[in-house]
Amino acid sequence: MAKTISSTERRANRVRRSLKNVANGRPRLSVYRSSQNIYAQVIDDTAGNTLASASTLDADLRKALKKGNDVVAAEAVGKLVAERASKAGIKQVVFDRGAYIYHGRVKALAEAAREGGLEF
Repeated sequence: MAKTISSTERRANRVRRSLKNVANGRPRLSVYRSSQNIYAQVIDDTAGNTLASASTLDADLRKALKKGNDVVAAEAVGKLVAERASKAGIKQVVFDRGAYIYHGRVKALAEAAREGGLEF
């Protein structure tokens, strides 16, 4: 019996497949957003390890933010993940937006990560 794949999963797989073609060994900055929070992690796909991560559920961000699901929270997560990635010695990444369009919270996170020192 064949597994039915949703349009969201197909879109995310299509984005990741194209990223792997252009990555050239760079880690991937993956974004996941739920209705309540936003998460970002830098993943080394060759080794299968997470090198740096941040979310609105982190203790220091949770206290500082009013809500976890707005653009301000996404910017804070972007800055934090860029800071943690630079501590791990990562400067260049490939941005994986998943199945989300580059707009709103996803765009705010990406621009804050760029301001924090990540290049993509």
